[in-house]
Amino acid sequence: MKIMIHTFILLIIFSATQAADLVREINLRGEWHFQPGDDPDYADPTYDDRDWELIRVPDSWEDRGFPGYDGYAWYRTRFELPPEMNEQTLILNLGAIDDVDMVYVNGHFVGGTGTFPPDYASAWNVQRHYHLLPEYLKFGQQNVIAVRVYDEEGLGGIVSGHIGIYSDRRIRLLKNLTGLWKFKIGDQDAWKKPGLIDDDWEEMIVPGKWTAQGYPEYDGYGWYRKQVIFDRHLAGQELVLVLGKIDDIDEVYFNGKKIGSTGRFPGERYLDRDNSFWNRERFYYIEPELIRWNQPNTIAVRVYDVWLEGGIYDGPVGIATREDYEAYRRDRRHSARFKGESVGFIEFMETLSEILEDLFDN
Repeated sequence: MKIMIHTFILLIIFSATQAADLVREINLRGEWHFQPGDDPDYADPTYDDRDWELIRVPDSWEDRGFPGYDGYAWYRTRFELPPEMNEQTLILNLGAIDDVDMVYVNGHFVGGTGTFPPDYASAWNVQRHYHLLPEYLKFGQQNVIAVRVYDEEGLGGIVSGHIGIYSDRRIRLLKNLTGLWKFKIGDQDAWKKPGLIDDDWEEMIVPGKWTAQGYPEYDGYGWYRKQVIFDRHLAGQELVLVLGKIDDIDEVYFNGKKIGSTGRFPGERYLDRDNSFWNRERFYYIEPELIRWNQPNTIAVRVYDVWLEGGIYDGPVGIATREDYEAYRRDRRHSARFKGESVGFIEFMETLSEILEDLFDN
């Protein structure tokens, strides 16, 4: 009881200091279908999993009837998205997974963390946040999540966290550019040009690390490209390109004109391997005369990854007004005055509910 009271007081303090950036819209804690073993068919949204075990999420599978089990297993669950959520930036929060995961929504790969055997690398202590691409979702209908997990030793599974679908409310976006972007490794100056034919480029989920999308060992240059159309009624608005966080260094072009950069590329004075550029949010002002109204505009992003993970890996990603950008920056400066985790009142109530639920469940 004392632990509960202390937790209650701490959460009140946290909720009074900051508003939440992410708000849970759909709670996915509870019973999921679970099957030890490994079969790629399990990612298929039409797969019949009615004979699978039911297991509580989040919790280790050792504590839910599978003591001592190490190896592969799959989780599956279903959720329905209200039609009115189709304009929101949505994120799937799967908390901590021990050790490695690949996640599919309606059969589409949306992200993964760690590396499966034979080049095994654990990510047991990393929080999983995967952006949900609008083109992968079914609004007003059932959606299927399938999670492939590999556990090397000790505890395994979706072990902890505020599991659910969250809306990203960090900044209001006129256009949400989360989704599939054109991508190519290498570096050519011509790739910034709006008239470039990039049909043979592959598609990359943005935001998302390229290490989890086919380039686990790649360090070096990569380019992203995206087309966006602005309605003429936006003329007169000052617009800002929001690119979230990029690992490590970037240079951004709008219709072939450079509009900003962060960090220094190789050969530019020096390249600091211990830089903090990977953790900086990117915002770039778009000069009004560069915009082509009611026709495609080309965004091209040159990225250099120094080591480890790379790419446009965290949101939000989109177009905002300068007014909303400045409001966001003011809120960020205000939030930086406080220490601790931002939970907000909704997250406070969710956390309290989950503590009570876990106590009674155990």
